[in-house]
Amino acid sequence: MLREKMRRADRLLKVIQLLRRHRRPVTGQHMAEELEVSLRTLYRDMADLITDGVPIRGEAGVGYVLGEGYDLPPMMFNADELDAVMLGLSWVARRGDQTLQRAAADTVAKIGTVLPQHLRAYFYDAPLITPPTFNQTKESIDLAAIRKAIRTQAKVKIEYQDELQKPSSRVIWPIAISYFDAQRLIVAWCELRVGFRHFRSDRVLAMTVLEEKYREPRLKLLAQWKDDRKREAL
Repeated sequence: MLREKMRRADRLLKVIQLLRRHRRPVTGQHMAEELEVSLRTLYRDMADLITDGVPIRGEAGVGYVLGEGYDLPPMMFNADELDAVMLGLSWVARRGDQTLQRAAADTVAKIGTVLPQHLRAYFYDAPLITPPTFNQTKESIDLAAIRKAIRTQAKVKIEYQDELQKPSSRVIWPIAISYFDAQRLIVAWCELRVGFRHFRSDRVLAMTVLEEKYREPRLKLLAQWKDDRKREAL
């Protein structure tokens, strides 16, 4: 009986974690399949969670979403989750710009400090290795400044040199940075070309973050860029 209660409590925590992972409503069928339970069991679990005061909105046949104001203790990790966190941080520590590398090291230290003792070994001794990058390009600009411009939706003026070493001066609206194994691409709306363009960070010779903001919401621009990429792939 005790074991059954423990299994059910673990399943309810997994339900909450699944909802935390999604911003939009998740159907009961999707959750039941991921949790490997019947739809009837899933609906019963949802009803119990709502009765216990968990702010879950939605209903059967429509979908569920976890409301604001509720969270689990932040360090309830299992071994697989710790492997995933350490693998990501290890990748950033090797391939991110200098500011991100320091942030990755600080994050490892913060997580390690608050983890329970029995989980620290899983975290620090994760059996996953990120190999070094031998041909990573170098840039002369500060990518931390680009990331800040993205967060504040600031326009950026860049002096750019293409693959043929042809220079150009452009004003761009940066919306994302794509980190590849050896290169980094700035995804932006280009005022010169009146469209989305990708700029290799190592070919940006100089940059100035402008006080002027671009008016279109960044997430809307990012969605438009993704749609364009999908159409190009067809």
